[in-house]
Order: sequence, then structure tokens, then C-alpha cells
Amino acid sequence: MTTHDLDQAEAALTARLDDLGIPWKSARHAPVFTVEQARSLQTRLDGAGTKNLFLRDRRKRFVLLVADEDTAVDLKTLASEWNVGRLSLARPEDLVDVLGVPPGTVTPFAVMNAAPGALRVVVDARLTEHRSLLVHPLRNDATTAVSPEGLLVFLRACGHEPEIRSLGAPGRTAELQ
Repeated sequence: MTTHDLDQAEAALTARLDDLGIPWKSARHAPVFTVEQARSLQTRLDGAGTKNLFLRDRRKRFVLLVADEDTAVDLKTLASEWNVGRLSLARPEDLVDVLGVPPGTVTPFAVMNAAPGALRVVVDARLTEHRSLLVHPLRNDATTAVSPEGLLVFLRACGHEPEIRSLGAPGRTAELQ
């Protein structure tokens, strides 16, 4: 995607947030691709970082998992608990086709590009405990702060009812085995 495309996508997102009456703040920074890189950012935004995983099961059903950056995510355990068979990261082309964003920019805001019913959205219950959440605004060279309530309103307005679930304990990164 070109910078112009990213600017247009972000403008559409912020217009949608404004239309829904959801307060937000954004800051630009160098592109980040991992939670560790995002943690090292120096922005004026305050909030809990998120890790966003776009997953699929063996039947090619998609799940957008939005977790607290410190939540341990064990895909084997989640697959077993959800009775969905094996979970793995979705292919880059699935990310583009379903969420309309390139690899490295997975964000809950991308559901605005997904048809209702095209994916399951699971939100870590720990995120609802924070005053503000930090997520990509459809690009990885910026961060947007939004309240947990605002994020849930946004997801629902885009036709994706989020499942609020307890995902695990703090301290580990995603296990993809």
C-alpha cells in the first residue's frame, strides 16, 4: 500500500470514529511490527498496548484475537477450549482479502473492512480493565488511543459482535505450535 492509501484508510477510520462519537487520539512514529517494538515507542499517548493476531482454523474460519500485550496466548489451549481444531496464523493474503490490511498492521479497527460474519472477534477480558487502549489505525507507523468501551462500540457498529473472554495469565507471548 502507498502512503496515500494508508492516509485515506486512516482518514476513513477516524471519520467513522467521529461519526460514532468515539473519542480518540493518534500519534505518528516509526513503523513497528512487534509488541516489543511498540513497547519501545516514545509517544504522548497513554494506554494499554495490544497484540492482535489474525488466526484461522483448519476449516479456514477466521478469528481476530485482540489481547492485552502482556496476556499469555497459547493457541493450542485456545483451540481446545473453543473446540475449533488447530489454530494458526492466517496467511498474508487472507489478511489482505478479509481485513483489507497488509501484514504488520493487524488491528481491531480493520473489521471495518470485513463483511459481517466473515470472522470471529475475540477480545481479551483484561483489556476492559484499562482506561485506554493503544492500537494501529490501519497502519503500523501510527498508534491510536481509544477507550475499551469505544472499541467495543466500534466493533459492533461494523457488524462484528465481540466475544469478551479471559485468555490467560500475563507474561508470555503467543505460542504458535
